[in-house]
Amino acid sequence: MRRIIVGISGASGVQLGIAVLHALRAVDEVETHLVMSDGAKVILEHECDTTTGQVEALADVVWDNHNLAASISSGSFRTDGMIVAPCSMKSLSAIANAYDDDLLVRAADVCRKEGRKVVLVPREMPLNQAHLRNLLQAAQDGYVICPPMLTFYNGCETTADQVDHVVGKVLTQFGLECDRFRPWEG
Repeated sequence: MRRIIVGISGASGVQLGIAVLHALRAVDEVETHLVMSDGAKVILEHECDTTTGQVEALADVVWDNHNLAASISSGSFRTDGMIVAPCSMKSLSAIANAYDDDLLVRAADVCRKEGRKVVLVPREMPLNQAHLRNLLQAAQDGYVICPPMLTFYNGCETTADQVDHVVGKVLTQFGLECDRFRPWEG
């Protein structure tokens, strides 16, 4: 059984995290551990017709973001890594600077210190110099930066197609396939 932590932070685009959970749920032998920031829950109310409870139901295990004693805060708890989608600039700053003030950031820090993959899906536009510095620092520290960029080469016509593409790119980082992802075929 593979374990992947999914963090959803308080940035516009919580649909990305929800789509990641749906895609991982469709993959056999993957156990998902969800941690949502308080900001994510607020954004969810404004952007989606989905409740926090419905999002939590997509995960195998749900953790309170304030519980720094959770098993995912320890390197001895084996996981394959973590996905933070979306990754707010606040969470990015905390991750880039190892400011482990909540479980989402602590879990990302633990995954990196243990050499596990962490994929950040930053959501902000335009980016200022502080954002860019934090993205560079995170990349230099081994985090994978996978911004939700628009794509057109594969016939994406809807927002849902674009989200599927981003989710496919994220899951590819873990060697997993997403049936709705259409890669470049030349």
